[in-house]
Amino acid sequence: MFQPRRVGRDNQLRARMLFTMLLLGLVYGLFLWFLISVAGATVMLGFAVVLVLVQFFLSDKLVLTSMRAKVVTPEEAPELHAMIDRLAMTAGIPKPKVAVADMSVPNAFATGRSQKHAAVAVTTGLLRVLNERELEGVLAHEISHIASRDVQVMTYASFLSVVASTLMSLFFWSALFGGGFGRSRSGSAGSYIMIAYLVTILVWVISQVLIAALSRYREYAADRGAAILTNRPRDLANALQRISGSITGLPQNDLRRAETLNAFFIMPAIGDGFASLFSTHPPMARRIERLLELERTGMLTG
Repeated sequence: MFQPRRVGRDNQLRARMLFTMLLLGLVYGLFLWFLISVAGATVMLGFAVVLVLVQFFLSDKLVLTSMRAKVVTPEEAPELHAMIDRLAMTAGIPKPKVAVADMSVPNAFATGRSQKHAAVAVTTGLLRVLNERELEGVLAHEISHIASRDVQVMTYASFLSVVASTLMSLFFWSALFGGGFGRSRSGSAGSYIMIAYLVTILVWVISQVLIAALSRYREYAADRGAAILTNRPRDLANALQRISGSITGLPQNDLRRAETLNAFFIMPAIGDGFASLFSTHPPMARRIERLLELERTGMLTG
């Protein structure tokens, strides 16, 4: 009888992810207490949460639309569907939707709010650059994200970060037009709006650092999961090397469009972009080194 392979059982990485999630929970808890008890911004908070919930339930559609990725049928992309069929069955998850983005940047990503509402997308640039074994390694990486519920974890982790981002805009415009909110206090309402605005910016920056750390940990876990699913870690290592080397000289418009979704991609579209604290991906050399180490040691049990 066929037994699905369990992916991502790396206790060290899981412990780091748990610790990061606990820190995020602490930051978000203090932020909510400030907004409700100190700033009196309950109405604004409620409005922001509603907007984010809409984003959450439409997340897969929004991401695919933003990347102009089209869901394809088995008739349109038979080889791609066959690989994802095989990998999803091996991982023991429902088959995700399959999409292709017409973009020269060679990359892939997974999105969706649950295993039942997930999608795996690849770019036409990726299909041109990789051979069959390397492509399967990349798809296994994305399937591993879905199997380990990484997509959901990142969605939940970034939930209040998106709320904070939305509130920054609301506070900015409220302060600009002299609006007030919450309780009546001594001093101008604008002063409290400005304090709330600055606190919201601080929370957003801290959350971005923690979310970036969480994203780096999950990339390592997904690499290991891909190695378990295919039993060929070198293929993914080769794919990462080939993708990294092929980005130079690509159209800047495609690179800028892809950069907005760096955290979703298997590797950043334009380097790390910021300092290492804000990088959503580990160093490429380190990822390749870990994959080759898995091959040498043969530690691929799920």
